Amino acid sequence: MSRIIAGAAGGNSLTSVPGTATRPTTDRVKEALFSRLESLAVIDDARVLDLYAGSGSLGIEGASRGARSVELVEFDARASDVCQRNADMVNQVLGRKTVSVHRSKVESFLERAGGDVLWDLVFLDPPYPLDEAALSAVLGKLAPHLDEGAVVVVERSSRSAEPGWPEAMECFSDKKYGETKLWFAEPA
Repeated sequence: MSRIIAGAAGGNSLTSVPGTATRPTTDRVKEALFSRLESLAVIDDARVLDLYAGSGSLGIEGASRGARSVELVEFDARASDVCQRNADMVNQVLGRKTVSVHRSKVESFLERAGGDVLWDLVFLDPPYPLDEAALSAVLGKLAPHLDEGAVVVVERSSRSAEPGWPEAMECFSDKKYGETKLWFAEPA
């Protein structure tokens, strides 16, 4: 069972998505990731986008640690319902609506986002079967919506190739945790 590690809602358990269609980020990886993000000073008051949200654990961790707003985007009906339950829980703990859930395909969500919509921190944890070309296309749609100093985190299998970054984005770091690899990128 996954949990919120730190912040205002730290210690609360998160509902998991039933079945094997999603792979939750382990608490170990999540703890290391958020330690890194805190050292980069990108969480506090951030506008966070969690694409392919699964249970929403990454975005919700950001909300617990002081993000201004969090948008969870998940197309699968069961996963979207779990996102909503987890969002309701953390919003109740925080005493305000910080986390919102969008049941949508990631590509459609980004295409509908207005030109003035910007995010400071974006998580992408796509399903492993999503091929590199499709991931690169999503990153290309995301790039115009990154504010100055934004950080994008892509989580993939450690056997996956590095994502194909659009010209408007560059990778500044990566880290492997067993079967999981994280890439960190910023606007170019």
